[in-house]
Amino acid sequence: MNNSGIARTVLAVMVALTSAVFAEVKLPNVIGSNMVLQQGKPINLWGWADAGEKVTAGFAGARASCTTGADGKWAMQLPSQKANSEAQILTVSGTNKITLENILVGEVWLCSGQSNMQFAMRKTQYKAEEIPKANFSTIRLFKIGTKALPVPTDNVPATWQACTPATVANFSAVGYHFGKNLHNELNVPIGLIQSAWGGTEIEPWTPLVGFQKVSSLSKFADQVKGLKAGEKINNRTPSAIYNGMIYPIAPFTMSGAIWYQGESNCLKGDTANYTDKTLAMVNGWRTVFKQDDLSFYFVQIAPFIYESRFKKRNSSLTVESLPRFWDAQTACMKAIPGCGMAVVTDITGNVNNIHPANKRDVGHRLALWALARNYGKTDLVYSGPLYKSMQVQGNKVAISFDYCGSGLNSLDGKELTQFTVAGADKKFVEAKAVMEGNQLVVTAPEVSSPVAVRFAWHETAVGNLGNNEGLPAVPFRTDSW
Repeated sequence: MNNSGIARTVLAVMVALTSAVFAEVKLPNVIGSNMVLQQGKPINLWGWADAGEKVTAGFAGARASCTTGADGKWAMQLPSQKANSEAQILTVSGTNKITLENILVGEVWLCSGQSNMQFAMRKTQYKAEEIPKANFSTIRLFKIGTKALPVPTDNVPATWQACTPATVANFSAVGYHFGKNLHNELNVPIGLIQSAWGGTEIEPWTPLVGFQKVSSLSKFADQVKGLKAGEKINNRTPSAIYNGMIYPIAPFTMSGAIWYQGESNCLKGDTANYTDKTLAMVNGWRTVFKQDDLSFYFVQIAPFIYESRFKKRNSSLTVESLPRFWDAQTACMKAIPGCGMAVVTDITGNVNNIHPANKRDVGHRLALWALARNYGKTDLVYSGPLYKSMQVQGNKVAISFDYCGSGLNSLDGKELTQFTVAGADKKFVEAKAVMEGNQLVVTAPEVSSPVAVRFAWHETAVGNLGNNEGLPAVPFRTDSW
């Protein structure tokens, strides 16, 4: 055979091999063996095959089919299923057949944010106690590696794994404790997807559609629309982390997301519009996951010395920058339906450490929100006292709260601390706070005509007001100065 004949033969073989590769039905890695499928909601499946190829899926006696579009993509839904701890098989067929094994049905949650969510079990102070006990065959873990991209990618190099001491060691400690609490209370399989990256701001986690839904953030939408494949970006670029770490798993059906982030936004003094940014991200996620009811529970970041540690990086930082950021986080609970906040001011341990060591209680407090709001555990108190209203009575201010539980309390049994009061001159002085039923009465000898009260309004403030259930009060101010 001459050279031209050999070349034609090689070309024909390459074409045949390429056609065979494109003809195969493929799935994203998040749809894989050992996964947990969300109970009680239609199950979203998607993938790739040849244009016009019929794809059929089967699971637990149910079947669905669709035809691949001209872009080589296909998507379908299987009907909702009840929780099931027995291993089952899911099949997806086209010109080839994929068999996924050891599939459970239960509750699926996304665990996202920056370093405090990424913080692994092996780094915790109680690793020697907790990790050896982490053998849960019906808790499944899916950990996504860090990646920022200018445009969305279709897949991530990750696999579902059963929770064992070996697999949990490098998994999110907050995510694990959240999932373990749900597992113990609900007695159903739990799927946890870790997608977290230390030192990141909220903007890179937000999809374009999220920015487009909030008018005050239009500049970020314009930036994202201008990104091109192959463009050099970093993990601060708007939508870049979403492209690499969230888009590839959407629209995997799940119950909700837990979120521990904000330190990086607080560091740059981002208090005026963090509420809008959170709204944009949550709206965006709900859109791309095709779940308007996707729950969102987040952690209010802990006390830390931002002003003294980072003043050289951001000269505008003051000791009030963190409280004002807390204010923006608290506002999310009104701005975003299906949203809740876990407060951790009392378990920080060390205001010089931006990574509080106690992740067990953080996971537990997030789980309380989910158990009460998602799973009907009406006997749970899931939040500490939240400022509701104030009434001036002469030289006293009476403060009322939501989420008092079975009553207000001092968490350490001592006199209440971290309260200040001001008159019309806006000069705050230390105040005395006394519990009277489910109200606080706040006074200061120097202020005869009080106008405003603040609680824990300092970056290192660790207040001791809480409820009888041991949950701390949310830092607050009654003014808008």
